[in-house]
Amino acid sequence: MDIFSSYNLIIIASLIVIVSFLFNGVAKRTNIPSVLLLIILGVILQFALGYFTTEKPDFFGALEVLGIIGLIMIVLEAALELELKREKLVPILKSMGIALVGLIASAWVAALILKQFIPEMSMLSAWLYATPLSILSSAIIIPSVSGLEVHKKEFHIYESTFSDIMGIMMFYFLAGQINPAEDAGAGGFAINIILTIVISIIASYAIILVFQRIKSQAKLFLLIAVLLLLYALGKQLHLSSLLIILIFGLVIANMKLFFGGKLAKYLDKEKAHQIYHELHIVTLETAFVVRTFFFVIFGLTIAIASLWSASVALISILIILSIYAIRFCVLRIFIGSDIIPQLFIAPRGLITILLFYAIPAEAQVASFEPGILLFVIIGTSLIMTWAMIKDKRKTATYLDKIDEEIEEKEAHEALMEENSFEAVDEELSETMDLEVPDSDNDVSKPDDSELDISEEDII
Repeated sequence: MDIFSSYNLIIIASLIVIVSFLFNGVAKRTNIPSVLLLIILGVILQFALGYFTTEKPDFFGALEVLGIIGLIMIVLEAALELELKREKLVPILKSMGIALVGLIASAWVAALILKQFIPEMSMLSAWLYATPLSILSSAIIIPSVSGLEVHKKEFHIYESTFSDIMGIMMFYFLAGQINPAEDAGAGGFAINIILTIVISIIASYAIILVFQRIKSQAKLFLLIAVLLLLYALGKQLHLSSLLIILIFGLVIANMKLFFGGKLAKYLDKEKAHQIYHELHIVTLETAFVVRTFFFVIFGLTIAIASLWSASVALISILIILSIYAIRFCVLRIFIGSDIIPQLFIAPRGLITILLFYAIPAEAQVASFEPGILLFVIIGTSLIMTWAMIKDKRKTATYLDKIDEEIEEKEAHEALMEENSFEAVDEELSETMDLEVPDSDNDVSKPDDSELDISEEDII
């Protein structure tokens, strides 16, 4: 039987999407990240594939394309949910600061660990390998934090999105150091970011103004195609392409802010809002499908045997410990004491995988075990799962306590009300039991002498 026939692939793909949908339900009930379940599903399929056939297809091309599209959809999905308000300026800047400090500090310590255990690795190569391991995974975080308090949920969305963007920029900045002819230096890097922001804002205004005039109903995937084109062209021009996606999402989600004053007359609010809502749905659905296949295919490609290596385990555990030690210090400085469960929500995922495969050939080290990558991804995901489940139980206990207090209060009020009715009944009974005068005996009758009125009195 040809396991890779067209109909078999359709059946397998359909079943994967259905199972992924069920995983989302499990994730909401248990706080186990659906991404972790998808990786496990991929590993199971890897063993199943080995049982039915000896043919090993090359999934790398599909993995790379799915990862790029998934990253774009996830960042766009996050940007569409972010409101830019004056009162949110401080949380946004704080999240950006935490993401930046955490990224640089984690990469630095991870690079030192890698350099220590892999001597043939240069410091620049160590930084290139360490950077993907230091980037938060918005692909895992954003779907997982929906049950948290609003301010904590927004913090994680901001932080993970900024971590993705800044991590990618940092990685390609370091990659540019390998080839001095292509390295523009810090000044060129700053100009690159400014140019990207300017192009992003101009493109965002142009897209909204043009698409609100398109009367065809089938225009949302045209819009997504335009965004993918801008991202790919930006990459070819060595721009920070993910900023284009983020800024477009922020502009369309905050049209009142960006189309204020004289610009308001150019905006058809009804059509623009319709585009926003439809884009939100399409982005959400597309991100779900792409994320599903990316992590399943990743599970199909990973080498499970590398997890049992003592050196892999030691290096990975040291990197994981450094991640949470640095995160603890950064959160305590920026946020204070209320850092649970934020401290443990620091998984690695899609970006980590994508950038690992993008390490230039000149910087690659043959003795580096890819199992470190998998170990860190699974380890940080499991720690996040534990923290989310514990937080959910704590929240449930707190809510139960509130419910008990409300029930006690209601019971007390009902008892007081019942006592009050009994008191009224007693008063009424006492009133009814008062001695009523007898009409025959007690009421005094006038004497005949009193009724004897003379004519003179009448006159």
